[in-house]
Amino acid sequence: MFGVIQVINRSIVHKTRLFGQSHWANGVAQFRSVLRSIEPLIREEISDVLCRCKTLARVIKAQRTPSWPPPLNSNLPTKDIADELVNCYLTTTEAVYRILHVPTFRRDYDALWKSDAQPDTAFLVQLKLVLAIGSVVYDEQFSMRTSAIRWVYEAQMWLSGPDLKSYLSIQSLQTNILLLIAREIAGVGEGTIWISVGSLFRTAVFMGLHRDPIRLPKRSTLITEMRRRLWNTILETTLHSSMTCGGPVLVSLSEFDTEPPGNFDDEQLGLEDPVPEPIENHTQASIAIALRKTFPIRLAIAKFLNDLGSHGTYEETLRLDAELRTAYKVLCQTLQRRSSNIQPGSEARLVDFIMHRYFSALHTPCFHLALHETAYAFSRKVVVETSVKIWHATLPTSSDLARLATCGQGSFRTTVLQASFLIAMELEAQLREEAGLGPVTLRPDLLTVLDDAKVWSLRCIEIGETNIKGYLLIRLVVAQIECLLRGIENGKPSQLLIDAAEEAKEKCLAILEEKAAQGHTGGITDTTQAPDPFYSSELPQPLEDWDFMEAESLFSFGNIEPMTWAFSDESIQ
Repeated sequence: MFGVIQVINRSIVHKTRLFGQSHWANGVAQFRSVLRSIEPLIREEISDVLCRCKTLARVIKAQRTPSWPPPLNSNLPTKDIADELVNCYLTTTEAVYRILHVPTFRRDYDALWKSDAQPDTAFLVQLKLVLAIGSVVYDEQFSMRTSAIRWVYEAQMWLSGPDLKSYLSIQSLQTNILLLIAREIAGVGEGTIWISVGSLFRTAVFMGLHRDPIRLPKRSTLITEMRRRLWNTILETTLHSSMTCGGPVLVSLSEFDTEPPGNFDDEQLGLEDPVPEPIENHTQASIAIALRKTFPIRLAIAKFLNDLGSHGTYEETLRLDAELRTAYKVLCQTLQRRSSNIQPGSEARLVDFIMHRYFSALHTPCFHLALHETAYAFSRKVVVETSVKIWHATLPTSSDLARLATCGQGSFRTTVLQASFLIAMELEAQLREEAGLGPVTLRPDLLTVLDDAKVWSLRCIEIGETNIKGYLLIRLVVAQIECLLRGIENGKPSQLLIDAAEEAKEKCLAILEEKAAQGHTGGITDTTQAPDPFYSSELPQPLEDWDFMEAESLFSFGNIEPMTWAFSDESIQ
């Protein structure tokens, strides 16, 4: 059908790390033709400002970072704020990834506020992580960023004790899962989540969560269902970290027999011998149960993209696409049927976002080929349409999903940013393909995405993002497309590109200088503290992360590509 089978098997090496195909860098790396054209401009026009911005970024991060080891204290926000943060967590993360037994959590939470006694340390750590996750969607400014980072540091310190046996409990598993989620969205060592998930997965197996409770000594319904829920969430966390970090998946379907969670509401689990609701009835476990049915195909896609032994043929891509579409259709029908009498909430949009991410990741490795070979045209269509859906999923800007992408770090941010770059790549390809005497007509909705992406990327920096590369690149890419529209292509940076770079650097520098000045008023960072496990004190070197055109080997797309270009240790944005 496709003639000679072309193996699409590519990884990226950046400094000391190897990223599989699902990592966002693979999508941006396909922008190499655009990057080649703007690289001289980066070096000649704004290299000094980039270095200055990186220095300011490190200052700002250091100001937000607590001393290590951080003392664990009982300081909490006021109850009204804490109530809102807990509700933000319960209506987003907990609605999709079941971690807590909500009635038990609320009982302990209410007791904490009513008692003057010292709170239970284990619950206090768990609560602070819930507050940290909820703070990301609390407002449109991420006004509690510094507190969220401190709470994550405190939890990490508490879980780093030497007596590992004391952490082999359901509550400790819950806390570890919450810590991984909080680290990613609060931007605390989010690039190494995959490593930590490996420890979580092995801990769960060590505790026997990979075996269904019916094959183990009899326990109460509450314990049985919590073990199933936690194992289900650990599977999701393992898969998510593989897709985000580009590492091999740590699980296979033959390595566990734990059944999906039962269709119970949390209140039912406290009853004696409760009966699960009919599968068509919506409960607090419905989202997790429905998403679990898609786990096998999503796992197969992650293995296809990131496993060493994957053959990576296009025929396999199409087969996996067909299976994913079938699973997605069933998922949508199931959730629509169950929630016919319930107003769809944030969890429905989150699930849709998760599924579209797999469509995009599956076809993105073929996207560059699809721009030149008609045999891969289907992948081109899928990437573009999926990118548009991912972008529009974050609208309106006040939605929880939009706040996760704008205020938070990790996969929500990078998936949305990559979608905008892939759309830009499509527009550039259309302009280069166009041959005719009349004016070039481009899709207005794609052009609107690029205009919105400029505003969104700058908004991320205004909220607190310290890496300016995402905004700078999108500004330059939009300017490049404008040059093509005007017929300007002479091999030298045009005035449009120069003006875009100048405006971008001035805006970013002003924002970062203001942020650094605001943080400085809070005091001087303690330079005598112990080494921070999440923060590198390495001084920035000029353009150390912008050497993306020096060697042709950078884009010699063999099985492994050396990468030293436009992304930092944490994220591109």
